[in-house]
Amino acid sequence: MTGQTREQQRALDVYERVRKVEGQALRADYKPRVNGLGAAVLRDGLAAALAFLEREGGNTAAARLLTDVSWCLERARLPGLSAEALKEGLPGAVRALELDAYMLATRESLRLLVWFRRAVQATFPPEEHGHA
Repeated sequence: MTGQTREQQRALDVYERVRKVEGQALRADYKPRVNGLGAAVLRDGLAAALAFLEREGGNTAAARLLTDVSWCLERARLPGLSAEALKEGLPGAVRALELDAYMLATRESLRLLVWFRRAVQATFPPEEHGHA
């Protein structure tokens, strides 16, 4: 990992997760969730956007995206989002953050979500992109 910028590490982490999303049905549902999550974070805040994904827990793509974002945020080593803090789940850990840590987690999440959108676009075959 020497010589990599934080941005390069984000990209590598995200691409690693997105490449593991298998199956046309899962990919077809994962892509719009990735595309909508950034807007939801900007519109409603990180905690609310994650709570929405958490409520959709029975949905495989929502649960998968929540797990993927959580993994990437843990790798970013943000204050308050250690492996220990994330044991109970990302939405709860984010709700427990102090304001400064919450703002940092929001900025990091938005940066990650840009890479998630790029990775989905680059990784999923064109026929799985839906009607965009």
